[in-house]
Amino acid sequence: MFRKLVKISIILVYLVIVAGAVVRMTGSGMGCPDWPKCFGYYIPPTERAQLEWHPEQEFHKGQVIIVDETLQVAKEDFTSTAKFNKNHWKLYTKHDYAKFNPTHTWVEYINRLVGALSGLAVFIMAIASFWRWKKDKKITLFSWASVFLMGFQAWLGATVVYSVLAPVRITLHMVVALLIVALLLYILHLASEKSTSKKYNRFFSKLLVFSIFLTLIQVVLGTEVRQFIDERVKEIGYQKELWLNSPSIQFYIHRSFSILVFLVNVFLWYKNRQKELNFNLMNWILFFIILEIFTGIWMAYFDFPFASQSLHLVLASILFGFQFYIVLQARKAKIQLKKS
Repeated sequence: MFRKLVKISIILVYLVIVAGAVVRMTGSGMGCPDWPKCFGYYIPPTERAQLEWHPEQEFHKGQVIIVDETLQVAKEDFTSTAKFNKNHWKLYTKHDYAKFNPTHTWVEYINRLVGALSGLAVFIMAIASFWRWKKDKKITLFSWASVFLMGFQAWLGATVVYSVLAPVRITLHMVVALLIVALLLYILHLASEKSTSKKYNRFFSKLLVFSIFLTLIQVVLGTEVRQFIDERVKEIGYQKELWLNSPSIQFYIHRSFSILVFLVNVFLWYKNRQKELNFNLMNWILFFIILEIFTGIWMAYFDFPFASQSLHLVLASILFGFQFYIVLQARKAKIQLKKS
C-alpha cells in the first residue's frame, strides 16, 4: 500500500511539472497575480466585470479589483456607494502587474490545484510512513523531508509570482521540482523489498552518475536559453522566426552539449547489453534522449512549433527520473553483491 502511495505522489509531482510547462507555454505565469488566492478568490473570476468596481455592490475583505491598471485590495467587508471611495481600498504592493486574461488565469489556477493535490498526496504518504518506522526509519524521515520540500516549493511558487516571473526563481523552482522527484524515487527504492536481478559493474555505475550530472547541466543551460527566448519575446513579440537571431552563447553550449549527453548514454546502453547487466531502463533512457534531441531540433529549425518548448522541458524531467532510478538500481546491485 505504501509503495502505491509513493507512486501516486510521483505521478502527481510529474503532473505539476507538466502543468507548469503548460503555464510557460501559454504565458500564463501571471494569470493569478496574488498567492495563494487568485485575484482574492479561492475560485478565480471568469470575466473582467468581476474585477471592476460597481456601485451598490458588496465587497469582501481581501477581494481584488483592477482600477487604473493597478490592483486594489478591499480593506474590509463593505457595500459600495454611488462613487468610488479609495478609503475602502489599499494598493497591492508586491508587484505592479494588473492585467486579466481569463484563459491565463484558469491555466495558472489549474496548475496551483494540481500542486495542492500533489502536496496532499505527499502528506498522506508521509503519515503512512509511520508504519514503516520500525522496519526502516529512513523511509519515515525522508517521507517527511519530502513534505517540507513540497512546502518550500510552494513558497518558491509564491516568490515567482511576487517577482513577476524572475528567470532565476523560475530556474530554482524547476530544480527543486527535480529534487522532489529524486527524493520520492529514493523513498520508492527504499520501500522495495525484492532482490534485484541487475549486475553490478563499477565502471558502468560511475558513468551512470556522470550521465545524470550531464543531464542536470543541460537542464540548467536549457533554462538559461529559455530565459533568452523570454527576453526576445518581450523585445520583438511573437515573431518566432526571429527569436534565435544572434542567440546567446548558452544556446550553442546547450546544443553542442547534447551530443556529449547522447554519446555517453549510447555507450552506457552498449555496455549494458555487452555485459548483460539487465538494466532495462537504459532502453527508455536512450528513447527519451532521442526524443529530447528531436524536440530541440524541432524548436531551433522549425520556429518553435506549438507545445515544443513544454514537451522539451517535460521530457528532460522524465529523463532525469529514469536516470536517477537506474543509479539507485545500480547501488542496490552493489550492496547485494557485497552481501553474497
